[in-house]
Amino acid sequence: MIKRLFTGLMMFTLMALPPIVLLLLLSTTIVRAADLHDWYTHLLFEPTPLQLQQEQQGRVRIYAGLSDIEVNRALDEQFDRVEAMMFTGVVVTDSEGRPLQDPETGERVVENDGC
Repeated sequence: MIKRLFTGLMMFTLMALPPIVLLLLLSTTIVRAADLHDWYTHLLFEPTPLQLQQEQQGRVRIYAGLSDIEVNRALDEQFDRVEAMMFTGVVVTDSEGRPLQDPETGERVVENDGC
């Protein structure tokens, strides 16, 4: 009887585990674009001592989806770290700092970085 109870418990655990694991993974890995953008700008303009150490050891961080204004600011303010930066998907802005929209698709205009 104990063996049957144990086997039943194991089957229940195995059947219940994947949806729970899936739920946990989905709830922790879904990142809003605004959160990702905030994380990138924080790394770019307020690097931690560990990040600076990693950059000095040759680590290059890829920043995706920042505006051309933010990239230019980084190149001016963080010039000594430029070798550790790579920018991709840079959003083109107008004279007021708003992202340009493609008139045909309505999508944001991004610089062609060849990647």
